[in-house]
Parts: sequence; structure tokens; C-alpha cells
Amino acid sequence: MVVVRLARGGAKKRPFYNMVVADSRRHRDGKFIERVGFYNPRATGGEESLRIQMDRLNHWQSQGAQLSSTVSRLVKQFGRQQKPA
Repeated sequence: MVVVRLARGGAKKRPFYNMVVADSRRHRDGKFIERVGFYNPRATGGEESLRIQMDRLNHWQSQGAQLSSTVSRLVKQFGRQQKPA
């Protein structure tokens, strides 16, 4: 099954997550099919903390990809950020 999930990157104690489309049998930070965004929980000031390519995410969902619980929460958060703009 294909899933959209977060792959951890960054240094120790400084997490950075790539939102990736991957086979569910692969490791969390292993090989992935496509990168569709990122999440930086430590973003401060004017730094961008969340970016999602919604067109690619919708494409993968139409192909049957499932969102992880964290990714679905972030997609909702991203939608709320985009409405006022």
C-alpha cells in the first residue's frame, strides 16, 4: 500500500520532516517515491514551517494513497493557513 507520511531529517534535537509518498513496507526514512512537502516544527520568526504541494497530494490520494494520522492533521492545518491569504 502507498502512504503519505513524514520522513525525519535534520540534526539531533533539531527535527525537520519531509512529507513523502512511500511504500508502507519501507522504513520511515528509507526510499520514497516522491517528496510532496515539508514540515519544520522548530521554525521561528519569518521561516516557513509547512509547505505542501496540494496538486501532487491530491494526485496520490486519487491513486489510492493513504495519509498517515500526522499528515492528515498537517493537511488540515495547511488548509486553515491558506484560507485567510
